[in-house]
Amino acid sequence: MNQNIYKLNRDNLLNKIKDNSIVILFAGKAIQKTGDQTYPFTPNRNFYYLTGIKEEEHILVMSKINGIKFSKLYIKDIDLELEKWIGKSIRREEASELTAVDEVKFKSQFDADIHSAIVMKEEINLYLDLEKMSANREGTISHRFANEIVSKYPQVRINNVYSKIGELRLKKSQEEIEKIKKAIEITKSGIERLMTEARVGMKEYELEAYFDFNCKVKGATGLAFTTIAAAGKNATTLHYVDNNSELKENDLILFDLGAEYNCYNADISRTFPVNGKFTERQKEVYNSVLKVNEEIIKLIKPGMKYKDVNEKATDLIAEECIKLGLIDDKKDVRKYYYHSIGHSLGMDTHDIETPHRDITFEPGVVFTVEPGIYIEEEGIGIRIEDDILVTENGVINLSSDIIKSVDEIEEFMKKAQNK
Repeated sequence: MNQNIYKLNRDNLLNKIKDNSIVILFAGKAIQKTGDQTYPFTPNRNFYYLTGIKEEEHILVMSKINGIKFSKLYIKDIDLELEKWIGKSIRREEASELTAVDEVKFKSQFDADIHSAIVMKEEINLYLDLEKMSANREGTISHRFANEIVSKYPQVRINNVYSKIGELRLKKSQEEIEKIKKAIEITKSGIERLMTEARVGMKEYELEAYFDFNCKVKGATGLAFTTIAAAGKNATTLHYVDNNSELKENDLILFDLGAEYNCYNADISRTFPVNGKFTERQKEVYNSVLKVNEEIIKLIKPGMKYKDVNEKATDLIAEECIKLGLIDDKKDVRKYYYHSIGHSLGMDTHDIETPHRDITFEPGVVFTVEPGIYIEEEGIGIRIEDDILVTENGVINLSSDIIKSVDEIEEFMKKAQNK
């Protein structure tokens, strides 16, 4: 993206924090896997949002002192010998051009600079990304840095910048939307390949492999998350990822998947019959889920609250479960529907979880709509998920080109599998 986007993101963040403050974001470091191998590196998404840099170990420092804003990037010191093995790291001129920060320095200068910035201050605010999904989860580099700073400089007040960046990330720029659209486009072609290659007797992972292959050849930079390929009863487990069961005659298979394109994700669910033809009961349940999917997409508009949309979706699914003969009372709907209607989408598949649960929809928000009905006793699990963009007048379904009606699916599979 244009360097001015990252500069604007930084300016918007600094507008949200107190004066006499420093913000420090770490790119992160690849986790050791085994021996001399690490897991594939992915940058801290908040660091990337403010810099556009995907490499590990770099540090962004922003300050607002007496109302004056300043940004500084600390890049890895150059190690020419190591670069013979792992490749060239970013240079100061390249980093400056990409990020438009005010100054680029080397990491070896970081500790001394931070000391100088803090030591003579009577008090100062330090903002760090202190995201932690649970109390027992191991702390990140930011948590460790916070502990170190407090022990050395008791006058520093530690603040968590995570939710402030989350508020900014919730509303997507046009450049971000284009990346999400590209991820969806790649995902669409992958789903069509799955429908083309599906055969009774395959294993879930065999069919899944066609999606992985498609993503690579179409230019995806990764997968948004571990693909869910759940046939038959497996589809009634929301996050089933074993993907090792055999596809049987009259099975439906639920795919929840997405391509990643330059750190931005698609998140799509489609359910289709392995043999290309829905049974009457499968068709009945499928159309109930599809009806809710389409009604909720039409319902969302600027000014609506997520909580209200979620409650409406649950009520609609309860009505459908009654029609399907699954329940007699709406309060029993959770037996067959046990998640929410959707989540924000962007650089993370569940993009910045903290604010989205009580958001008010506004133009620029990208959100998933994913109703489902899961009938374990019948071996039927159906979820239909689309990615929508909130606009001034309503929404645009960014994944509208991915087929989802019963007739479209059956017709497509009939033609594709008979070639």
